[in-house]
Amino acid sequence: MALACGYGVYRGFVHVNGPAAGRYPVRGIDVSHYQGEIDWEAVAGQGIDFAYVKATEGSSHVDERFAGNMAGAREAGVFAGAYHFFSFDSPGASQAEHFLGTIGAVGSGMVPAVDVEFYGDKEKNPPDADGVDRELGDFLDRVEAAWGRKPVIYATREAWELYIRGRFEEYPLWIRDIWTKPDLGDGSERETGAEGMDGDNRPEGWMFWQYTNRGRLDGFSGEEEFVDLNVFFGTKRQWERWLTGS
Repeated sequence: MALACGYGVYRGFVHVNGPAAGRYPVRGIDVSHYQGEIDWEAVAGQGIDFAYVKATEGSSHVDERFAGNMAGAREAGVFAGAYHFFSFDSPGASQAEHFLGTIGAVGSGMVPAVDVEFYGDKEKNPPDADGVDRELGDFLDRVEAAWGRKPVIYATREAWELYIRGRFEEYPLWIRDIWTKPDLGDGSERETGAEGMDGDNRPEGWMFWQYTNRGRLDGFSGEEEFVDLNVFFGTKRQWERWLTGS
């Protein structure tokens, strides 16, 4: 039984966090060129409400499928937003200029997001937290000034603990945790269930939760057979309020 369960998790047929994530009605994905050409009508037909689409990385790279994915998602009625993969090896200001220049030509419906996670040898040799604080702060300030709202910060648990916690907690958090339901709050004002939660007052400390990186949906043709699955912390009504900034 354990072997069969482990195989199901590995192949994306079983999601450890599936039951916990299932209590949140607003569902989404995040994609890049690795998912190949996407049939967005098929994606929308599987109950996907939103998608974060990779736009840029560092100070010069543009995801080759960004514009097509943004257009396809919108045409299918999926709320789409752009995200930037943050580089520890490039100034935050130049990354922001690159990101804003790229999404400015296409536009982005949802509040933009920045992906902060380790890559290459960074997990073994993590960059200095004060330096990241400065460069990421520059990036966030410039994007917020251009957009008029605070960007969403995506982070793995490790990156959150080292670079986000206690430094950028006023920003909406999109946390990756594929094993447990994250609870990053301070324990105050605890409530039961998503119902009644204020989108700006999240006792568990997060706005979005990436609960698995091995989602299986129809409509993808790329080299990566899985897709990341996410949920929004709140009800459908709160989701609509958050989209409009009300």
